[in-house]
Amino acid sequence: MFLTTRHLAMGVALAATLGLSACATYDDEFAGINSRLDQVDTRVQSAAQSAEAANQSAQQANQRLDQMEGRIQQLETAPRRKPRG
Repeated sequence: MFLTTRHLAMGVALAATLGLSACATYDDEFAGINSRLDQVDTRVQSAAQSAEAANQSAQQANQRLDQMEGRIQQLETAPRRKPRG
């Protein structure tokens, strides 16, 4: 069987259609991957903000402990009081 121009044109059209549908499939896959990456990025940013807030709270707690430590040392080194009565 010989290929005619008509057969050749149909083959080219079929190949082009398959190629375009493959591109659409890849576009859908890339869109899904990008969506998941956006979700992961949002979670990472949220976790980073939570970590920063926790770090600030820890620093404030450490400052309060340092202030208390100074007061405790003063009380421990102060002369003992004599009990009344």
